[in-house]
Formats: sequence, C-alpha cells, structure tokens
Amino acid sequence: MRPRKRFGQHFLHHRDILARIAEALGPAPGELVLEIGPGQGALTEALVARGARVVAIEKDRDLVPVVRARLPEVTVVEGDALELDWRRAAGIGPADGLLVTGNIPYNITTPLLDRALAPPRPTRIVFLVQKEVAERLVARPGSKTYGALSVGVQAVARIEKLFSVPAGAFHPPPKVDSAVIRLTPLAEPLVRDDDLPRFRRLVVGLFGFRRKQLTRGLRELTGWPAEPVERAIGAAGLIPNRRAETIPPEGLERLLRALIDRGWRG
Repeated sequence: MRPRKRFGQHFLHHRDILARIAEALGPAPGELVLEIGPGQGALTEALVARGARVVAIEKDRDLVPVVRARLPEVTVVEGDALELDWRRAAGIGPADGLLVTGNIPYNITTPLLDRALAPPRPTRIVFLVQKEVAERLVARPGSKTYGALSVGVQAVARIEKLFSVPAGAFHPPPKVDSAVIRLTPLAEPLVRDDDLPRFRRLVVGLFGFRRKQLTRGLRELTGWPAEPVERAIGAAGLIPNRRAETIPPEGLERLLRALIDRGWRG
C-alpha cells in the first residue's frame, strides 16, 4: 500500500533495524506490548518473533486488515492513539505491566510522549523519532538543545538515545534522519503526579523567557514582586541571575516546591 502523507506514514522495512528495535524493547515471551501505529506490520512481526503478545493501535482503517491478515495472532485496534485509552485498548488494568513501542509520526511525537508517560506509566517505552527530537530529549543543562521537553521527560523517566536510523531506511524517505530512544519511567519521579500540571506550567513558562534571568522570568510568570520571588529562588538553592536553560530538572523541581510553599497555584 502507498504511504499516506496525511498520516505521516514512512514505512520501515529494514529487517536488521526492526530486530534492533524489538531487542531494545526486550519483551519476554508472552509479555504484553502495545504498538502505536503498526503500519504494514513490519515491527509487529519482529515483536511476535520474540514471543511478545502484541496489541496494535492503527488509525489508518485501510491498514487494519493488512496487519490482521499478515499476523492473525495480533490484536489490532482501529482508532487514534491520541484519543484512545491505551490500557483499555490493551485489555489491562492500571496495575498491569505494559511495554510500549512504535515508529511514531513526527508531527505528533510530543503529544504521544505525553500520553506514554502519563500515569500509570509503562514498564518501558521504545520509540523511533526524529533525530533532532531524540537529541532534545537527552540534552543536558546549558546545551543548545536543552529545553522544556528535555526537563518534562527527564523528570519522570530515564532516557537513552540508542542508535540513529538514516532516512534511506524508510519508504518514502523522510527529509530528516531518525533515532531510536528508550524511556524507562523512574520508580520515584522527581515530580509527584498531582504536581505535574504545575511543573509543566513553570517549566514551559520559564523556557518561554529563555534569555531572561530567573528572577525576571519568575516575576513575569507569577505576577509577584521581586522580594518573594527571590526568597523562593533562595529556598530552592538557586542563583537569581541564572537562566532556566542552565538549571537541571531537580533544581526546577525544588523551585516548584518553594513556589507552592509560598502560595503559587500555577
């Protein structure tokens, strides 16, 4: 079948790369894997070959029967992965173990990452993403690629950029190279689940003032005068003239706690 541009489809059929992705996910025989966007079933087949029990969510209704015919042992759910409840689609409860993988469309990478890392989190996630996104995810404080996405994901998961995938491995070839990433949710995330919306508001807000010093950015974000802002910065063990892009996730978490303690509702 011809790939459809409106679904962001770029089919990967390089068997060695598919096997490496399946190996990176590392399902044990019989372990449940949720695949996002199986396409024509190439990665699905590699997962089944490792003995995984696969449930796949596919938005393109014309591809659903293709995967079902190719791999009748796989449960294919027709629907939008951004709208479906993944655990309900997989037929499991919140406490059950789950692995998640997929060659995901570039244009919805960030919202899919948000869904994958929403509690209750999977045991492990392996995604094929745009190489630039992978570099942003693993970026360290002070680097040009370190930003709100880096902080938001690193606060709840350990991230590994495993290997790059050239554009020529896909049909049709995308305009950029890709990379395989593995995310392992932390047993104890830096930020409590009920504080994540406020943490995101803080981080996105501060990185929106990327060139401003911390005091100035926080004053604009909170609407507070300088004195309480500087007290919160000091309580978090940070320096007022630093910029957000130099502060590690744990420092921003301490800042969130200091702001909440002083009445910030986010």
